[in-house]
Amino acid sequence: MALRSSTFLAALSLINTAVAQNSSSGGTSSASTDWSQYVQPFLGTEGTVPGTSFNGGNCFPGAVLPFGSVKLGPDTTSFNTSIGQNAGYTPDGNITGFSMTHVSGTGGGPIYGVVSQMPLVSLNGVNVLDNLTYMEPRMGNDSASVGYYKSTFQNGITTELSATSNAGILQYTNASHMLVDLSHYLPSNGGGYQSQFYANGKITVSSDGKQYQGWGIYKGAFSEIPAYQVYYCAEFDTTPESWQTFSGLYTDPYWPNTPYLRSGPIFGNSSTADGGPESYLFGDRVGAIFSFASDVTMIKSKIGISWKSTDMACQFKDQEIPGWDLQEVVQAAKNTWNNDILSTITISDLSNVTRLEMFYTGLYHTTLMPTDKSGQNPHWQTDEPTYDDYYTFWDTFRCTNSLLLLILPERAAGIIRSAIDIWRHEVFMPDGRSGFYNGQVQGGSNADNVLADAYVKGLDYGINWDDGYQAMLTDAELTPYNTQDAGDPTSSVKEGRGALPDWLNLGWISPDYSRSISRTVEYALNDFSVAQVAAGLDPENQQKYLNRSANWQYLWQHNLTSYNFTGFLAPLFRNGSRDPGYQPGVCGEGCEATSYTYEALPWEYSWTVPFDMQTLIDFIGGANTTEARLDAMFIPGLGSAVGVNGGNGIGTTLYNPGNEPSFSTPLLYNYLPQRQWKAVMRTRQIVNRYYNNGRSGLPGNSDSGAIDSWMMWQMLGLYPVVTQPVYLIGSPWFSNISMHVGNETPLRISAENLSDDSYYVQSLKVNGQQWNQSWISHDDIKNGGTLEFVLGSEPARWDTGAVPPSPGHVVTNEIF
Repeated sequence: MALRSSTFLAALSLINTAVAQNSSSGGTSSASTDWSQYVQPFLGTEGTVPGTSFNGGNCFPGAVLPFGSVKLGPDTTSFNTSIGQNAGYTPDGNITGFSMTHVSGTGGGPIYGVVSQMPLVSLNGVNVLDNLTYMEPRMGNDSASVGYYKSTFQNGITTELSATSNAGILQYTNASHMLVDLSHYLPSNGGGYQSQFYANGKITVSSDGKQYQGWGIYKGAFSEIPAYQVYYCAEFDTTPESWQTFSGLYTDPYWPNTPYLRSGPIFGNSSTADGGPESYLFGDRVGAIFSFASDVTMIKSKIGISWKSTDMACQFKDQEIPGWDLQEVVQAAKNTWNNDILSTITISDLSNVTRLEMFYTGLYHTTLMPTDKSGQNPHWQTDEPTYDDYYTFWDTFRCTNSLLLLILPERAAGIIRSAIDIWRHEVFMPDGRSGFYNGQVQGGSNADNVLADAYVKGLDYGINWDDGYQAMLTDAELTPYNTQDAGDPTSSVKEGRGALPDWLNLGWISPDYSRSISRTVEYALNDFSVAQVAAGLDPENQQKYLNRSANWQYLWQHNLTSYNFTGFLAPLFRNGSRDPGYQPGVCGEGCEATSYTYEALPWEYSWTVPFDMQTLIDFIGGANTTEARLDAMFIPGLGSAVGVNGGNGIGTTLYNPGNEPSFSTPLLYNYLPQRQWKAVMRTRQIVNRYYNNGRSGLPGNSDSGAIDSWMMWQMLGLYPVVTQPVYLIGSPWFSNISMHVGNETPLRISAENLSDDSYYVQSLKVNGQQWNQSWISHDDIKNGGTLEFVLGSEPARWDTGAVPPSPGHVVTNEIF
């Protein structure tokens, strides 16, 4: 729940006390089942090269509560310079500190990894300004469970930790010294325009050395943030024998190593060290070193952080972790996860542990971000929820936000209310946002899709839909200024629709702008989203945006052939000419920001018009040709998908399980009469081939849980058609599922005759009625109900009813 600022601190204390006392509240099965046992925090932390995170999920394995501001875990070096450790963790790296702030599952330039402690055995040879002089290799693998993390160094130090929403507790065994370096952060390998940097900091130590507090300012990273500030308040359970603050020259790690940059720290006896005025973003590096008596074998520390003030950080530390018992905090974290998140979906058959671990770890990953910072907005006073680290709507709009809407509607509404509140104060809603700064638009204005999906499903929980619609109109009509970004200088990458002038004047995006194909189809979906909300709030303009949603048809080149199929999206220049050398099986420039398409091939993007599948199927040549073309997406060795086809090294197909534009493709068989069985076959193949419960169990970056939520939907036997109150029907992976929907009303999904070789739908009853359509509406399940599947080992053509709707179907002579 997104808490109002007036009750924020008191509520946090009550919540943590309550969950520690009562682990059985919140779900009918949680009293008897500890669902957290099925969460594997290291799932998605390793990649295709064993022992590294190369091509991995970039998942955060440390201690965290749902949507928690604190994500407490290790920060490591990376021996492979092609790897950016976005979550702080790599299996093979040495540890340079344990920090309070991370993201999970993201790509791009790393952010956070700030407010840290580093335990040391000795200070001999240590330069506190150079982590290469004190980084420590680990002994064996780290271990983790929900709310708990443990790491043992080869020098004998063991670190255990846990976290609440805004504070953390660390327990060190065999440490003699504690280094606090305010200039510690997650670096970007090789620099670049998304590199993160330390800007300034301050530390003040109490006279006895048991407490310290202050702030740090950092800049750059994925959103290219001018500056973000974190306040902290920490204490030890043991009085140090001695302590000193230190400072050193500001250093940019990507400058040449001139001799003066290698100068050592300056230690002082002052209780305070700072880098200069807070407005100065090239301040001295500052920190402190604490030394403990030789007979002290265990040191505990508590740290609270705030995005608003040091006083608030101290309040969080004292109220959320009043004692020093690490296991109490761990147990409270497990209770919170079980009661608030994991018990929203319960499974009666617990025999297949592998699938349970995949499913519940997926649910865990989908609720790590965005970050709930309600009551801590540093830029304006608000009673609205405050969320940060939207990373990004481009990743999550397709199915993650729809999952939250179904099982955690108040959270889903809070995320939307926060996005609208950002529009009120900063002109645009975010697509990506971190450090309270909008940044890195990857395609369209995809908050529009999330709002439309919620609107057509009747989500309320305090959402001001009039303001929401105005925010969507801003995206649809106002061109953001060109940010002249180093990664893409053609238009804004901060917010909104940077290529809007072409969209409004031509009807499509020309190659004068980057990502002209992928942005054209994304802007079309964005305008369909506006039309969906306009139908209720501004019916006079509904048709205007519905017509604009058909503009993707301008790019369809009917005579373009690839792999024996004809008709594809293709670049269209402003004068109406085409690129004679264009091939839809490649995207050029690595499918990145300056390509025709972003993170997917034109082949993939040619499927991404879920609002008008009727026109798309007509363009392709009818149901039979569409079926054959869908089949071609999954032929091994045909084409070259972006990356290593999901990062697991298993061949290449045109379909890419590791990037979001391909998400809906295997479900599109549902739009063809009596082909639903093929969607079941394809999704089973994909999950079995590209997902598992191991450390390399995801086919790409988790992307704030987007990759995980796609798998979860398959296991539930449903898939949302975003911006429409429609779910495509698959086949459940568990024999009996109970989901809390709406106000915790159960939706029960059963699967008779389910086995490893019996999963094709033979028949289906929806709320007791025999069903013959390959889709259901949100109204069918929004108040709970039943989905009763009968499965078999052979395909059955049970889906004889109407195919899913195409509410954006527009035929216009101007386009043809």
